[in-house]
Amino acid sequence: QVPLVESGGGLVQAGGSLRLSCTASGFDFGTYAMGWFCQTGRKEREGISSISADGGRTSYTTSVKGRFTISRDNAKNTVYLQMNSLKPEDTAMYYCAADTNRMFVTITPTYWGQGTQVTVSS
Repeated sequence: QVPLVESGGGLVQAGGSLRLSCTASGFDFGTYAMGWFCQTGRKEREGISSISADGGRTSYTTSVKGRFTISRDNAKNTVYLQMNSLKPEDTAMYYCAADTNRMFVTITPTYWGQGTQVTVSS
């Protein structure tokens, strides 16, 4: 059983929007902080956004502030990333992550998803 499964990636034109979803199973979703990371080529995965276990605290990397919104539905074991005003430089593989730290996702989360590709054309 795969603990985290992402969906919602795809090809979109610059300025467009995508909504990524990540559905969890096999662990107590409501007690884990959740987050999204992205990775391009051989670069290290970069933290994009994080949300606390209760959804009350969110954080974003500077490059996506004001454009991306993270949210979660603990009843559905799902975390979302709404991506607006997409830019070609947002092109990457996006990974969902779950961390036993209830407040934010660290660089060593407990679970990783398999990733979903986002490609933004100019």
